[in-house]
Amino acid sequence: MIIASIDIQDGKVVQLRQGAEKVLERDNPLELAAGFDYYGEVAVIDLDAAMGKGSNIEMIKPLLRKAECRVGGGIRTPEQAKELLSLGARKIIVGSSAFRAPSGGFGVNVPFLQAMSQKIGRERLIVAVDARGGEIVVDGWKTPTGLELVEAAKAVEPFASELLFTCVEREGTMTGMDLEPARKLREAVSCLVTVAGGVSTLDEIESIAAMGCDVQLGMALYTEKVSLADAFAVSLNWKKESTKEPMLPIIVQSPDGQVLMTGVTDREALAETFKRGNVCFHSRSRNKLWMKGETSGNTIRLIRMRADCDRDALLATAEPAGPVCHTGAWSCFATNRKYTWEFLQDIIAERFRNPAPGSYTATLDDELVREKIMEEAEELCEAKSRDEIVWEAADLLYFATVLMSRAGVSVGEIMDELDRRHKK
Repeated sequence: MIIASIDIQDGKVVQLRQGAEKVLERDNPLELAAGFDYYGEVAVIDLDAAMGKGSNIEMIKPLLRKAECRVGGGIRTPEQAKELLSLGARKIIVGSSAFRAPSGGFGVNVPFLQAMSQKIGRERLIVAVDARGGEIVVDGWKTPTGLELVEAAKAVEPFASELLFTCVEREGTMTGMDLEPARKLREAVSCLVTVAGGVSTLDEIESIAAMGCDVQLGMALYTEKVSLADAFAVSLNWKKESTKEPMLPIIVQSPDGQVLMTGVTDREALAETFKRGNVCFHSRSRNKLWMKGETSGNTIRLIRMRADCDRDALLATAEPAGPVCHTGAWSCFATNRKYTWEFLQDIIAERFRNPAPGSYTATLDDELVREKIMEEAEELCEAKSRDEIVWEAADLLYFATVLMSRAGVSVGEIMDELDRRHKK
């Protein structure tokens, strides 16, 4: 997986050389997060919090629903971690606190890591093993700990699903990654490993991926020395295919998780997918590039692309413009679109955009729909039998969705809020 980094300092997206010298600054974090999410998870790092100089949490919050984010920087309590997860973070990165011994000085802080792992789950915890010259450094890379990289990594592995290794002496220098420490780390642990620090070429990314590590990009990305589309492509395991021109299977699913179709992609089709924003395939029957919908108009707009754990299969989340199957069916695996809450809102939105003669939905102004919600809520409360509850609940959900649609509130926003409450 390719992970793009958004480092935040003083309310700006920045890139620092070795954690100290500011090299560049941007002020469009939402736009960056949305663009980066196309290709992989986004690492959002609060540099001020990491250095004990404040917090950028209000700037970070909206990013957590815009993209699939892993968040780090100054997270010192399980409660902080859980709050960030409730706001939409997928994983939590801890660093300095993991290496401050409870009794003082430096050492693996087992009680802290145990508490963190128990509170949020080992699968959501990443430990940053940032090192300079093979020695773990903390406090924004300013303080050496005397802890050796590989031994420290092995000690924290039982509590985390992933390690983030930054080669500090190369960070932000664009001088290339020192692969040897990364290779030793990969051989020493069995959990996931993400590598960062000085990565500046596609060859390096390919070499790191071949070791079985993910790659986090910063300076090379912002200076446009490396593109995320190219980085994503070279990180894939094309070599597992024995064909003359390697191809990988690609599964396409709708935003609500329904499987739409499968196909195969090669390097050309993958590059065109990212370029056009619509999912493209390699047509085996015609032996050429094929964009779904190029003749019918039923294109599939890409939302995000992800590789599986072995990097030899792809999952594209995408929005279909019409029926996906050549038979005219919604999906190659189902004749009709599954009736979901999202589908209901799509139907309601279409009724407002293009009101058909006699459409009841189109007549529902703000005042009337609020009256109907109060009426249906009362009827649901008075319902006795199972069938009555089903009927009245369906009415209430429909009118509530009309009100949401009129106010520009999506089903996804409601689900995000329920997710936040669930994770509190």
